[in-house]
Amino acid sequence: MLRLADVLCRHGPDYLQRHAQVLLPSHARAVRAISTCRTAALGGHLAQCTQCSTSHVLYHSCRHRACPRCGHDAASRWLAHQQSLLLPVQYFHVVFTLPSELRRAVRTHQRALLGVLFRAAFESLAVLCADPRFVGGRIGALAVLHTWTRTLEWHPHVHMLVPAGALSPDARSWLRPKDRNKPFLVPVRALSERFRGRFLSLARRALPNERLAVPWSKRWVVFSKPAVQGAQRVLQYLGRYVHRTALTDKAILGCDERTVRVGYRDSADGRSRCMTLPAQEFLRRFLQHVPAKGLHRVRAFGLLHPSHRATLRQLQLRLAQGARAPAFDTDEHDGSPPTRPPLRCPRCHTPTLQPLRRLSSEECIALARAATAAPAQARAPPSPAPSPPSTAAVMS
Repeated sequence: MLRLADVLCRHGPDYLQRHAQVLLPSHARAVRAISTCRTAALGGHLAQCTQCSTSHVLYHSCRHRACPRCGHDAASRWLAHQQSLLLPVQYFHVVFTLPSELRRAVRTHQRALLGVLFRAAFESLAVLCADPRFVGGRIGALAVLHTWTRTLEWHPHVHMLVPAGALSPDARSWLRPKDRNKPFLVPVRALSERFRGRFLSLARRALPNERLAVPWSKRWVVFSKPAVQGAQRVLQYLGRYVHRTALTDKAILGCDERTVRVGYRDSADGRSRCMTLPAQEFLRRFLQHVPAKGLHRVRAFGLLHPSHRATLRQLQLRLAQGARAPAFDTDEHDGSPPTRPPLRCPRCHTPTLQPLRRLSSEECIALARAATAAPAQARAPPSPAPSPPSTAAVMS
């Protein structure tokens, strides 16, 4: 199967050379890390199967958060930790999206404006939830940043997982949203208008010399609906991209000297599509979603912030005793980190592979060269057989 690393090995050096003067250091590190992921250049471990006694070299991974082959263990640990913090209540899934007129400015000033996006989204929601007409207390939210569309275009938006309720001002009771005909947290239109005003105010304060103009009639899209399949299902969706990017190896359908073919699912009709991009354009689209060093894609606010962990634990106990969790939140998890599955032998496919010792990159490269040279010697033509003795020699 063709992998993203194969595309970067083929076209990455040319991309780095062409854009060396303007390329961000984080993008250059991503290209080099993914290109060498699970290769001899990063070293490895020597392992032996206790079943068939075969030795194998296991190459190390790059552990870069943009690599599609890494991040599985980190994402599993993150998911287990977040599941242990869930409250036994209904949750809402809220999405805040920026209009197209602001996307270029946000991409140019990511450190300043992505933080503004997080802050404006939560503050807008918190103010409305504090209104007694809706909830009337302090809320919490887990926010995850996404910056891509299914065609890898730049499209910054924030997903929020919000408990359906709030802590009362006196911190003594849990307040639930007002009873209505359908599950309802806050009015989406009012939330959209407040989010627009708060974002523009914070953005102009952060970048006073930047022109941030959006037509007044432009609609700021805010999406909000109950997580009817359970908060854990939303966490699983968000956890896919916490330690990885939007592109997987399965999406790479082909690559040649000039182009890269990428598969995706059309959001309009749900059908599978294929787009062919020039190699340089494909790398530009992919690398623009690699976050800069120190930029976090996940943030917790309000009651879900680590500084309020004691309050959250008290709420978990109180709500678990007072009411049964909804039917769609019944998946149990003890909060312990998941155990890593045993290593399987590539030859006999049994989970009996035991690591023996660590190998440096030089040792791995030497073993790889020896492995490629050994089959060549085995396929070498045999030495010519001695010619049979002549009839004269036998008779004499």
